[in-house]
Amino acid sequence: MYIKIDKLTKKIKGTTVLDDISIEMQGGRVYGLSGHNGSGKTMLMRTISGLIVPSSGTVDIDGKILGKDISFPESIGLLIEYPAFVNGYTGFRNLKMIAGIKNKIDDARIREAIESVGLDPDDKRTFRKYSLGMKQKLGIACAIMENPDIIILDEPVNALDEAGVGRVHDILEECRQRGAVIIIACHDREELNLLCDEIFKIESGRITGHEKV
Repeated sequence: MYIKIDKLTKKIKGTTVLDDISIEMQGGRVYGLSGHNGSGKTMLMRTISGLIVPSSGTVDIDGKILGKDISFPESIGLLIEYPAFVNGYTGFRNLKMIAGIKNKIDDARIREAIESVGLDPDDKRTFRKYSLGMKQKLGIACAIMENPDIIILDEPVNALDEAGVGRVHDILEECRQRGAVIIIACHDREELNLLCDEIFKIESGRITGHEKV
């Protein structure tokens, strides 16, 4: 699995939000995106996910061009900005509904994903009654439950306690070991250093730095 981004530019209402980005990512590695709010991190993740169509340039995913050969990556899990689920459903019912779109996993795998983030799959509380940390955990469980080839997480440790952060570290290491491409945006540079193999710095929609950790 690989992602190759070539001369990617995105303009919205005359404003350039992504500017001539060219980077490559390989399976089995964790990539961090570092930058201030509005720097372009989330826009880049949305573009890789197929949620935003570039103005020019290409996103090549294992030899298939987004927007040409495929509309969306064929195997992807993502949590961008805030988790959004059906308020009146339990965590398990929400994930079961989403898993029903592709029918790739069974109830046992859904339960396993929920437990891996520290939630109880038998919890009868609805999503509306979840704390911020619980909502974040459910969002991560949703992103990883189908064992996708690409995992994109925007501020994954937001609102998590120390134990929750530790679980995220363990989950991402398991995903890295099985060969997934993992992309993380995080304001905490120390957290990026702990989680990532490589870090790209983004400023004003441009890649201004790249380092291996």
